Amino acid sequence: MEKAVDERNRLNDLSNKQWLRETKSFWMSKAPPRDELKRQHPATFSEYDIERLLRLFTKPGQTVLDPFVGVGSTLIACLRTGRRAIGIELVPRWHEIAQQRLAAESGDGIPEQISLLHGDASAELAEMESESIDFVVTSPPYWSILNKASEKVGAERTSRGLPTNYSDDGQNLGNIEDYGEFLTKLGEIFGQCTRVLRSRQYMAVIVSDFRHGPRYYLYHADLAREIEQRGMVLKGVTALLQDSKNLYAYGIPYAFVPNIHHQQIIILQKPESA
Repeated sequence: MEKAVDERNRLNDLSNKQWLRETKSFWMSKAPPRDELKRQHPATFSEYDIERLLRLFTKPGQTVLDPFVGVGSTLIACLRTGRRAIGIELVPRWHEIAQQRLAAESGDGIPEQISLLHGDASAELAEMESESIDFVVTSPPYWSILNKASEKVGAERTSRGLPTNYSDDGQNLGNIEDYGEFLTKLGEIFGQCTRVLRSRQYMAVIVSDFRHGPRYYLYHADLAREIEQRGMVLKGVTALLQDSKNLYAYGIPYAFVPNIHHQQIIILQKPESA
């Protein structure tokens, strides 16, 4: 039987033993049941993985922000764990699907404790009060890499009638061609997230490194540096292993090209003085 929560614990409702297990430098991702609405989006993450982060970095009733909410996975995880949530989504199609998924999850429309905003993250964040958020968790755009997906992956999604990019909207960060410009714009949004996050609270950003042409990009490291420049402190990186993904013979028999079956959870904290 687990011991009660340590009275000094102001972060979560885990016992010390439960908290210790979560400090392991890798987690096994747990895929949710098949969701026909969710699968339309080209880059999603598991509600179960988000629930685990919520239990580690928040207490019930606290407010969670996802500035790139996509089809609403973070909001559903918050609903299941009794957290309040604010999600922002630029693309009308994904915003509508997020609404549908939330309504299906609650059985009675979008609950009062969940706020799903449709608009540009920069503009919506500018309207939010400073130090009003207890935890930021998100999976941001992957540069324009989805537009450059391999022929095999792209053909597979096309054959199933699924989109191969986030959208064609010029405001979408995933459509910026220059990698440096993309990182700067993304860093600016995370700077706004830092402003609205309460002091000493955490941010978890789930990303995957990727390859483009002959080069392998350490996206998680590049993004972590951008966010740190906006006032956050890097506290660690957890590998999120995804052992159920398909294998593709990208370079065989000519060259080594990895199948990337893990993501990185970048964990940062806002210092007291930020």
